[in-house]
Amino acid sequence: MSERVSDVTEDAFLGGKLRLRQPKSGHRAGHDAILLAAATPARPGDRVVDLGAGVGAAGLAVAKRVAGIELVLVEIDNGLAELARANASANAIAAETLVLDVTSGAENFASAGLAPESVDVVLMNPPFNDAARHRASPDKSRAIAHVATTETLEAWVHASRRILKSGGNLAMIWRADGIVDVLAALGRGFGSLVILPVHADVESPAIRVLVRAIKGGRAPTRLLAGFVLNDEAARPTSDAQSILAGNALLPMAMP
Repeated sequence: MSERVSDVTEDAFLGGKLRLRQPKSGHRAGHDAILLAAATPARPGDRVVDLGAGVGAAGLAVAKRVAGIELVLVEIDNGLAELARANASANAIAAETLVLDVTSGAENFASAGLAPESVDVVLMNPPFNDAARHRASPDKSRAIAHVATTETLEAWVHASRRILKSGGNLAMIWRADGIVDVLAALGRGFGSLVILPVHADVESPAIRVLVRAIKGGRAPTRLLAGFVLNDEAARPTSDAQSILAGNALLPMAMP
């Protein structure tokens, strides 16, 4: 874990509605976090937990959209957690920030205030680069944030399943070529899946999948039409612009 992060930038998200301080190098928030936020179903009064929150981008973006949620940001890195805490305050968002390893046991979660079946919504952007195919960054915080072990996904899904109430929602983002692993992990305790492939452009294979799952859900899995980030001229599509500006939701976030 890193200590205090001293070299930071301040960046605008959601068309300037959310401003975040984040490390100049290493793990930085980007499109993935905002797409995840736009895929997260939440209502006023929900207890919403962002696992692996980094500087808080995804969770804080949800809170900007849905007033009155009880937001908890969970991050293993002390320096990033400190930035997340400061970002919540700077954006006038009430949030609790916990320094906690997502893969730790139920006792650690309960001690931090995350008891079993106490949460309405979990969103998560786990480390998802395959360690066998991806050269880890020499920046330790970046490596922790991006490189998965074989147990990573299952451990994060297990933690989500444990803290969610029956009928609670999980929203996650993962690399598209790992969809088989996602389905296997969610097959234990989750159902009613909605899957959205994300494409860099109209001609390229999907690079990400966004998935919404319900604890104990029994509805059939739905595969949505792909979401395209850039048009033929490599400019953001109108749909992507609306999502990234915080002016629209992805279909799986609809009640």
